[in-house]
Amino acid sequence: MNSSSRQRRLTAAALTALAVATTATACGGGSGGTGSNAADSGTYTIWDPYPQFDKSSAWAKLLDSCGTEAGVKIKRTAFDTSDLSNKALLAAQQDNSADVLIVDNPVVSTLAEAGVLTTTDDNKLDTSKVDPNLLAAGQSDGKTYGTPIGANTLALYYNKEVLKEAGVDIASVKDWKSLTAALEKVKKAGKKGITFSAIGTEEGSFQFLPWFWGSGAKLTELDSVQGVLALSLWKDWLDKGYAPNSVISNTQTTSWQEFASGDYAFAENGTWQLAGAEKAGFDYGVLPIPGADGGNASAPTGGEFVTVPVQGDTGRYATSQKLVTCLTSTENLYDTDTTLSYVAPTSEVQDKQIASNAELKPWVDAVKAAKGRTSDDLGTKYPKISEQMWKAVQSALSGSTSPKDALGAAQSAVK
Repeated sequence: MNSSSRQRRLTAAALTALAVATTATACGGGSGGTGSNAADSGTYTIWDPYPQFDKSSAWAKLLDSCGTEAGVKIKRTAFDTSDLSNKALLAAQQDNSADVLIVDNPVVSTLAEAGVLTTTDDNKLDTSKVDPNLLAAGQSDGKTYGTPIGANTLALYYNKEVLKEAGVDIASVKDWKSLTAALEKVKKAGKKGITFSAIGTEEGSFQFLPWFWGSGAKLTELDSVQGVLALSLWKDWLDKGYAPNSVISNTQTTSWQEFASGDYAFAENGTWQLAGAEKAGFDYGVLPIPGADGGNASAPTGGEFVTVPVQGDTGRYATSQKLVTCLTSTENLYDTDTTLSYVAPTSEVQDKQIASNAELKPWVDAVKAAKGRTSDDLGTKYPKISEQMWKAVQSALSGSTSPKDALGAAQSAVK
């Protein structure tokens, strides 16, 4: 495309990126920094959303070792997840992009549409081993932009002692009907049922999606019969006292804090809470979120893609490809995903993770059933759909309107 066309797309994408509120699953606290293509062609720049890892971390050392292997020096800058996409768009406008860019997966389509990223046809990345459902989050119009470094998703944590006291056999929980029956038993036993996040942000949409998709609904038709059933499920849980009214304002963090109190039978949360679960002081288990009629519901994928931005000097792509290949090799993926509490994007490494820690199996199962929020060629349409979805959830759960009317209004707004 010509430069003026790309500039217009970059400007439009910068506005879109402000609406892409990524789910807060990564650690916060960023280090600033600028710069990308170094004047010294022997130095390659990498931007990532992992400010929690300093220069002495295993992650930083891996970047340096991959640089050594490729025969170059690495200049790394870490940003907060929420800042990184805007910084990447600004750098592209200034023709000053990083050589390797690691971004939250919903942002990939925004950057791709703006012309910021090269395709795997351009940069020659091999994605043949990546699970197709995870790779789909980085695909748009039949083209692939980068490769996932790992994935996290949602599942149901459960408190074994609470379920035992209520006489609930976790093996009986296979669909919505049996889950609701379990919640009823828990309430009758004097305990609390389930907690989740239904806050009016992307976190609320992120947590509602497994139930929405688990009903068979599609994001292109928010007000379908299936979608209304999913929202009615949540509303019924609140009305019957199986879930607390606090879910309307809960973030995933505050929802977890409720579960960690030891009073709740279930909590919908992600892999990033594994460390907290170990410290909770009670015996817990993990169950993939069930679909309406059984099976594992598709939960949304979190996690980042390793991408190669467009460069004026296309000769740099060969080395960038070597760097990305090194970072996402089988050996390095295992170490990195263990550090990040991610499930690996390839079956080969997933098997290695389960062999090392059998408790990861339900998470691997959940990731295998997971789905990218921008999949199905939604791309940059997703943020608008998501905003209307979380508004509908808020409206229905607060009682201001029915699930059917709330989702009807949401669908009209999207159109």
